[in-house]
Order: sequence, then C-alpha cells, then structure tokens
Amino acid sequence: MSTYKFKIGGKDYEVAVNGVEDGRASVTVNGVDYDVTLEAGAGTAAAGRAAHGSDVGGPSQTVGSAQPTPAAVAPAPAPGNNAAPSTSGTQITAPLPGVIIDLCVTPGQAVKAGQKVAVLEAMKMENEIQAEQDGTVAEVCVKTGDSVLEGAPIIRLA
Repeated sequence: MSTYKFKIGGKDYEVAVNGVEDGRASVTVNGVDYDVTLEAGAGTAAAGRAAHGSDVGGPSQTVGSAQPTPAAVAPAPAPGNNAAPSTSGTQITAPLPGVIIDLCVTPGQAVKAGQKVAVLEAMKMENEIQAEQDGTVAEVCVKTGDSVLEGAPIIRLA
C-alpha cells in the first residue's frame, strides 16, 4: 500500500492506493474507501507502479493543484453493505463535496419532484438535496455522518 498527499482546489487529501488489478484500483481517500476505474493512458501505468511498490514520487508526496475527475471515482458501498452500488434507476447525487447531516426518506417511500430527501453540509452551509422527479426510494446509498464527494450517489429512485 502506498500513501500520497494531494492538494486539489486548495483542499488536502490523503490517498492510500490499496491495490490495482484489471483496470480497477482500491483506494482510501481521507478514510473513505473507493473503487476506482482507471482509464487507459499514462496515469494507468503510474497507478499500477504505485500499487506494486514502485516509487512514483515516493509516499506522502504533495502534488500540485489538479482538477478532480468525479467520473473516474465510484463510491464504495456503505460499511456493512457488501453489495456493489446499484446503477439502475434514477440517482440523486451530491452537488458538491460535504457531509450528510440528515436523511429525510427511507427505502420504499414515495417522493415528489422538489421534495427534500437529504441535507448536505458543505463549507459550513446546509444544502437541501431535492428529488428531481417523482418516484419511489429504491435505495439510500449513504448514512448520516458520511462524507461524500461531488457526484456521489445519495438516493436511488425506482
């Protein structure tokens, strides 16, 4: 396992590369586990070397500012849930990184477009997350207190 320190958009991230296999990497970012799909290219080779112990700048390296690539990161399932997150249905995602401070719906509950489904705290501000369409809650992908990245699924509607 290799550990790196990144500064992205002025925020510090500690990233541990736990393993890389078949174009997928298991990483831990600030204590939260993620399953990452690696795109073909130069970054894939560097990540592979990092996972296999080669020195890619050395552990705990501080790297200059970079733009996040949310499409490359798929959030890990909630602790205690060994199933992969479902991708069917409509997902309500985090509009920005933050901490889930309230969940207002439960699986099986009907929701209407515009209804508050969760509250996300980001930059000391509370942000209401609302359903974009009518539906039934098929899955709550997070729990209160979870840190989420921008684009992370919060609720899945059937």
